[in-house]
Amino acid sequence: MDTLESDLLDAYSQAVVRAVELVGPSVVTIETGRDATRRGLGGQGSGFVVAPDGLILTNSHVVHKAHSIHVSLPDGRRLPAEMIGEDPDTDLAVVRATESGLAALKLGDSQAIKVGQLVVAIGNPLGFSATVTTGVVSALGRSLRSRSGRLMDDIIQTDAALNPGNSGGPLVNSRGEVIGVNTAVISGTQGLCFAIAANTAQFVVGRLIRDGCIRRSYMGVAGQNTPIARQLVRFYNLAVPSGVLVATIEPNSPAAKSLLREGDIIVALDGHDVAGIDQLHRLLTEERIGKEATLTVIRRTEKLEIRVTPGESPKGS
Repeated sequence: MDTLESDLLDAYSQAVVRAVELVGPSVVTIETGRDATRRGLGGQGSGFVVAPDGLILTNSHVVHKAHSIHVSLPDGRRLPAEMIGEDPDTDLAVVRATESGLAALKLGDSQAIKVGQLVVAIGNPLGFSATVTTGVVSALGRSLRSRSGRLMDDIIQTDAALNPGNSGGPLVNSRGEVIGVNTAVISGTQGLCFAIAANTAQFVVGRLIRDGCIRRSYMGVAGQNTPIARQLVRFYNLAVPSGVLVATIEPNSPAAKSLLREGDIIVALDGHDVAGIDQLHRLLTEERIGKEATLTVIRRTEKLEIRVTPGESPKGS
């Protein structure tokens, strides 16, 4: 190995060591117990402290439906914790440990990261605490389906090795700034790992601390993606060749109180194109709760404008 290679390797190692030294004291192991009627087995994952008073960020799927939560700190202490709030649609949750004065991390700006840059993942895979893996940002702006079925956007793809138990741990850059929350690996593959962007986490954490959940609007429609006949697309000059077929309408829902009917195909909401159910979900934000909106639909061969007032999702999703 020549001097240049040695210097580069030393610089790489120093960057990783520095990041681990900065972040390691804030990464915790999360252990959960579940009621015997809910599979009967506990679980384990990772998390990291985001406020000195014991607030810890992790994945929703790590703590979902847990009847007991304990947090193990890097110094060996094991503390009980309580759920503050969770959002299965972004796979994020906040719990609070019964301790203060903890070393906390700040969420960085995930918009500033670039494909190819060094990243470090720290977590507790398979019960091996404080495990460090490194890699690069493989891609940005990916979409990934959450366990709730909703599509998560702005996902970071990395080849830093993740395993069961890494979920909820931080993905950091060489300066030790948290740029993502590790969430998933694709089974049967290598180098396909994903993290929720820090900017998404920043928004969700604030709302979970304030409200305990993320408020979203809903119409009460069960739909499915469907193509639209080409002649109708041309005749009405539709921007998209597909929409959301209204399969069922929930009783007493906002949709049930409107003129929307089963069999209608939703192609736009307030002028925003709706090519499928994921686009419709993205448009049903908290800001639309209680505000009248206009649905553009195709009913048989007619194009109609229908008024509907979205309500707050009873599931908070």
